[in-house]
Amino acid sequence: MSTTTLFSSTQTQTLLRFSTAGSVDDGKSTLIGRLLFDAKSIFEDQFNTLVKTTAKRGGVGGNVASDLAVDLALLTDGLMAEREQGITIDVAYRYFATPVRKFIIADTPGHEQYTRNMVTGASTADLTIVLVDASKGVLPQSRRHALIASLLGIRHVVVAINKMDLVDYSESRFNEIRDEFKQVTGKLNLGNLYFVPMSALKGDMVVERGERLNWYSGQTLLDILETVDVAEPENAAFRFPVQMVNRPGIDGAYPHGCARGYMGRIESGHVSVGDKVLIQPSGRTTTVRDIITYDGVLKRADAPQSVTLLLNHEIDISRGDLITHENTPARVAKSFAAMICWMDDEPLSASRKYLIKHTTRVTKAIIEGIDHKLDITTLEPVKDGPPLTELAMNEIGAVRFKVRDPLLVDAYTDNRITGGFIVIDEVTNHTVAAGMILPE
Repeated sequence: MSTTTLFSSTQTQTLLRFSTAGSVDDGKSTLIGRLLFDAKSIFEDQFNTLVKTTAKRGGVGGNVASDLAVDLALLTDGLMAEREQGITIDVAYRYFATPVRKFIIADTPGHEQYTRNMVTGASTADLTIVLVDASKGVLPQSRRHALIASLLGIRHVVVAINKMDLVDYSESRFNEIRDEFKQVTGKLNLGNLYFVPMSALKGDMVVERGERLNWYSGQTLLDILETVDVAEPENAAFRFPVQMVNRPGIDGAYPHGCARGYMGRIESGHVSVGDKVLIQPSGRTTTVRDIITYDGVLKRADAPQSVTLLLNHEIDISRGDLITHENTPARVAKSFAAMICWMDDEPLSASRKYLIKHTTRVTKAIIEGIDHKLDITTLEPVKDGPPLTELAMNEIGAVRFKVRDPLLVDAYTDNRITGGFIVIDEVTNHTVAAGMILPE
C-alpha cells in the first residue's frame, strides 16, 4: 500500500466540495471509504489501523484482495461513539485529490434527528450524493435529503443506487428506483440529476467500473465527480463583504497615498481596477484604484479570492458593509422572508429574540410570523390549521424576520452567500437555525 500526498498536484486543479446523504445503513461511510481506498488516498498507517480494527470487530483482516478484508466505513466514522454504535453522528470531513481535481467530502448522518448536521455539511457543497439502498428503495429520508439539496441550491445531485449486489445487479430494479425518485421529487428544483448503480462494498461503479454492471453505460461516480462543472457563471454579481478596514500607517503605507484598505473575500463575481463600485448601505460610489493580495498587486480578482481593495475616494466604510458593482446592487432589507431549518432542542418561538449573522454583519432580529412548514412526506407546505407559533428541531419552514439594522441581501437562489444566514439565540449564544432568503 503506497502513500498519497494530498493536494500535491498542480495549481490549475479545480476544487469540488461534495456531501453525502441518505437513510440509515444505506452505505454512505462505506462509499466514501471505498472512494478513498480505490483512489489510493489513504496512508499505510491508516490502512493498518483499519485492518486491526476490522479484525477486532469480527471482520476479515489482512487480505487486501478480499471484498470483506476491511470495514471501509471506519475511515469516516471518526468519533468513538460512532464506531461503537456503527452509525454516523457528526459531519466527517475528508480530503483527497486525483490528477484531475481536488475534493472536500462532507460525510453527513442519515438519522432523522441529525438532519441539522446534513444541512451543515451540505451548505457549502457544489454536489451532493443521495444514497438509496437498492433493496429498500426510496425512503422518507431520501425525500428529506432531496428537499434539503433543493433548498440549499446544490447544482448537481447524484442519486447513488447502492447495494446492487443485494438485488443481483438487476437493471430493472435500478430503473424502478430511478423512476420512483424522479416521481416523488418532480416538484423540486434539483439541478443536474445523475443516477448511478453501484456496490460500495464490492467496488462496482465507484472508481472502477467492475464487471457486474455491464448493462450500465454511464459514468462511474468518480468520473462524474471529476467532470461536473463547478465554475461560477461569468455574469455573477460582484459581492465583497468588508471584513476589516486596515490603516497601515506611514511605515506600511498603501500605494498612491491611500490611507485605508478594505479587506475581505470576494464571495461572488469579479472586480477589476477602474471598476465603478457602490458602497452599501450608504449608497456612496467610487472606483477601484488597486487590488492587493499577499502575492502582489492584481488588475483583476475573482471569487473566492481574499484581497484588499483600495478606492479612489475616502469613504466611511465599516466591517459589515458591502461593496458591489454600481449597476448590480444587493437589496437593502430590514425585513425579509426565508426558509429555515431549525437546529435547536428549544423550538423556534415568535416571542423570543434572536441574532442573525449574515456575511460579516450581526444584528438583532424578531420573528414577524411563521407562514408554513414543509411536510417531508409530500414535500408540500402545510398551511391549514391554526397559525404557527413554533418550529421544532429539524423542521423546515418559511419564516418572516424583522431586523434592527439593514442587511444587504440577495435571494438564496441568486447567491448562496448573500442569500444565506444563521440564527443565534441571544441568551444561550447557540446557533439555532440556518436560513435561505426567499425572493421578494
